Order: sequence, then structure tokens, then C-alpha cells
Amino acid sequence: MKRAILLACALAIPAAASAQEMSNPSTVAPPIGRYSHLAVVPSGPDMLYVAGQVGNAPDGSIPADAEAQYERALRNVVAILASQGATPHNLVKLNVYLVKPIAYERSAAIRAAVLGDAVPPSTLVYVVRLARPDLLVEVDAIAVRPER
Repeated sequence: MKRAILLACALAIPAAASAQEMSNPSTVAPPIGRYSHLAVVPSGPDMLYVAGQVGNAPDGSIPADAEAQYERALRNVVAILASQGATPHNLVKLNVYLVKPIAYERSAAIRAAVLGDAVPPSTLVYVVRLARPDLLVEVDAIAVRPER
């Protein structure tokens, strides 16, 4: 049986597994946050590739601060997953791009509030800017659609 393997090697924060297997091999240091080093996706499920989500609400408004934008961007990812019958536990990769730092404790709390105990492989990258000057956060994701 073929399986796609996705590796993560950076900073982030959340939880467990569902259709896919999450692991942290003993041959490397444990994750530095609430994420997994590895997600193994069994062959067969549909892969969901979520485009970069910024912190805009359904009405198009964008909060001025990075923390609120981070929470909204994560909620957008969760809403998109839900449209396909998926939850945060179906995530196999999460990438976060920040223009301004968010304190680790705050970002962990926001992530836990939105993603619960899901801990997909994750990467956090600081960038100079995003598509527009008012955007401070962008989040993209890869997930597995649950069996229908």
C-alpha cells in the first residue's frame, strides 16, 4: 500500500490523528511546540489543499492586530475544511506566515482554541510583508477529506 509522507521541520503549536497517522520518531528531538514531526496519509483519500487564508471575516473586515488576524485565518481554514466534511484532525500540514511576532503563549492559546487538540505538522515563517500592507498573517493547509 502506497502512502504519502509529509515532513515538518519548524515551529508551531497543535494535536492528534484521525484517518492519518501522526508521529514523532525517537531518532529526532521532540517537537518544540504542539505539533507532530510526521503525518502519514494512507493511499486513497482525497487531499484538500487550502489556499492561504488571511484574517478577514466573512464580511471582508480585517482586524488591525496580528493575534485577531491569526485567529480569524485559522477559523477560515476550519470553515473551509468543514465545507468538505473535514475537521482540524484531518490536517496533515499547516503553514503560518507572520509579518509581526505573536507571543508564543498567545499563539498557542489561539491555536488550541480554534484547532482543539489537533497537532498537524506545522511550520511558522516570518516574512517581510504579505499581499497587502494591512495583512499581518496568512495560513495555508493540507488536509485529508474523510471517507464519504
